Amino acid sequence: MGTKCCSLSAGPMTPDDAQRIAGRLKALSDPTRLQLLSHVAAQGCGAVCVCDLTAVVDISQPTVSHHMKKLVDAGLLTREQRGKWAHYSLVPEAFAELRAFLDLR
Repeated sequence: MGTKCCSLSAGPMTPDDAQRIAGRLKALSDPTRLQLLSHVAAQGCGAVCVCDLTAVVDISQPTVSHHMKKLVDAGLLTREQRGKWAHYSLVPEAFAELRAFLDLR
């Protein structure tokens, strides 16, 4: 029986794709950002107010905003200003791209 090899299903990446994926993975490499992101994801398709996220990780609102900005800059979340508060939503296409990249076959 032969051994199956792993390969990227989509083939080699372009430099631009590699830069984008690396930025997303870098943003995800922080435990606090993973916690915040998981809280947003747990809400489904609805937007989450930054005011609800400070209790999730027990850090100050400015620090939460800093982490959320990193996730937005990486293209993993969108930010919408509603009055005084920012609201965040997932970017499903970004996670589909990460899944496709990580899908070794």
